[in-house]
Amino acid sequence: MSKVCDLTGKRPITGNHVSHSNRKTKRRFYPNLQTKRFFMPETGEWVTLKVSTSAIRTINKLGLYAYIKKLEKKGEIVFHSEAK
Repeated sequence: MSKVCDLTGKRPITGNHVSHSNRKTKRRFYPNLQTKRFFMPETGEWVTLKVSTSAIRTINKLGLYAYIKKLEKKGEIVFHSEAK
């Protein structure tokens, strides 16, 4: 299963576990993704998205339709999911 946000495009990044003895081993930092259903009153349909919690906060602030339009305007939209 993909660990990428449908809207922001956030994906896992790599870093190091650093022990007390300062030994370093590789690890991954995963984004905080949640599967969530959103209702779009503009189109009258429900959309299921896997989004990061920071994207959920922005959607709560602006609304899903306005947020998608803002991302499209910036040219950063990665959302190509079908409505469910």
